[in-house]
Amino acid sequence: MVTTFDWDDIDPSPLASTSQLSPPNHLASSVRRPSLGQAIPSSSTVRATRHSFHERTPLLRQTTSRSSLASQRPAQNGLRKYTSGEALLERAKLSQTYDVHEIPLTHKPSGESLRSEKPLVEGRSTFGQTLFNSVAILLGFGMLSEPLAFAYSGWIGGTLLIIFYGFITCYTSKILAHIILADPQIRTYADIGKKAFGPRSQLLTSFIFCMELFAVCVVLITLFGDSLHAMLPRYSATAYKLGGLIIIIPTVFLPLSVLSYSSMLGIFSTLLIIAVVIIDGLSKPDAPGSLWSPAETRLGISSLGNFGVAFGLFMAGFSGHAVLPSLAKDMAKPEEFDTMINWAFVAATVIYSIIGSFGYLMFGDYVSDEVSQDLLTTPGYNAFLNRLCGWSLVILPVTKFALTARPVNITFEAMLGIDTRPPPTSPEEDVRTVTSPASGSGKAVRRLKSGLMIIERTAFTLASVSVSILFPEFGSMMAFLGSFSAFLLCVIGPVSAKIALAGRCSTWDGLLLSVAIVMAVWGTVAAFAA
Repeated sequence: MVTTFDWDDIDPSPLASTSQLSPPNHLASSVRRPSLGQAIPSSSTVRATRHSFHERTPLLRQTTSRSSLASQRPAQNGLRKYTSGEALLERAKLSQTYDVHEIPLTHKPSGESLRSEKPLVEGRSTFGQTLFNSVAILLGFGMLSEPLAFAYSGWIGGTLLIIFYGFITCYTSKILAHIILADPQIRTYADIGKKAFGPRSQLLTSFIFCMELFAVCVVLITLFGDSLHAMLPRYSATAYKLGGLIIIIPTVFLPLSVLSYSSMLGIFSTLLIIAVVIIDGLSKPDAPGSLWSPAETRLGISSLGNFGVAFGLFMAGFSGHAVLPSLAKDMAKPEEFDTMINWAFVAATVIYSIIGSFGYLMFGDYVSDEVSQDLLTTPGYNAFLNRLCGWSLVILPVTKFALTARPVNITFEAMLGIDTRPPPTSPEEDVRTVTSPASGSGKAVRRLKSGLMIIERTAFTLASVSVSILFPEFGSMMAFLGSFSAFLLCVIGPVSAKIALAGRCSTWDGLLLSVAIVMAVWGTVAAFAA
């Protein structure tokens, strides 16, 4: 039934926008008379079709509840009577297309309402919290090889490299953050690669990430063996690496909730190393290992090969780009990310410069791959502090290995089809899975996958130990880590993504990309040669 309250002009086009408001036509009747020869629609047809029209002004109509609409829907006249479930499904389908039950009153949003709109998901981290997390990500065990990088590059080369790397990595982290903030659907580094270079780039990105994490696992095994050998020199570092399998292998099966505590231990070890280097250097009056009586150093590079190794050693300390841009999503004020990341890289560059220059002054050209080895073997230091630092470097790799290897293990298990994690399902499927009894064949498949998963994770740990034994130099592995993966992920990848998305290449980006490629190739070859 058409009421007498229908005053509006009805736009017969379903594509008409409800936001375009026009004055109502008060002279038009709510029901138009058909022309001669035109069939007169029945009342049921009018009721079924009138709501497909989009009105230009709010419709003045009598208020009708949802329950009364459902009860007034006729079951006769050729219409099938629905069950309760079918009625809900039909109502959902109709409401998506026609909005049968009610037509909302639209109004022009005011400026105040527009200003009050907020995104559905917004970050919660403050400026200070994000700054702390960024510095914690940048500072790692890569600082142990900073004095060796100064020894290879000299005072001039080392100072220029560490400032240059701090500047360009800060610049590229801003590139990644701006790309992520510009598209709400982008969450990770891999999403950036997919948007810039297409879906095929995900395979290359995954390969680079796996190579980087595998190299980090090898470095952790090397750090464990060297630190334990320095603390207990009765056995060789190789023997400790093999013996450490008894402790390390079980950790790869621990849940993530347990492994996450290693992050706090890593921060503690990092701060302890910084404090021990400064305290030891200032407390010892005589060489070696004293800041008051510095060792012999050089201004220039020692050789072209060693200079290439220094590329990777310095760059390894700034490789946090896989995580840093995502912190922008978690900021309460993402527009402050650029300022925050400037301070983060300034802090990281200053700390790396202090560790590198102090260690180089204390031990000169004879500094070890890990400055902690020199601190533990040089007499005259505070025994308690040094042993505390040494044991923290023994425990840190054990706790951090499983956390680092976890993404690689999950990737391999997914590729091999032995992932034991349940696939994502709908709530209805979850109910059926819980209520239905597990078949014997399903249990056998799960047992087989669990057994293969144990073999895969054990094999990965054995491979990490084997590579660490074959390439026992901590500095060489850190140089490879910095030259190969860090240059690709931290400089070459972000700049290439910016060029691909912008469709043009500026002079600065082209120069930076060329220099990064040369340094990456040079450093990788030098790391293998070393």
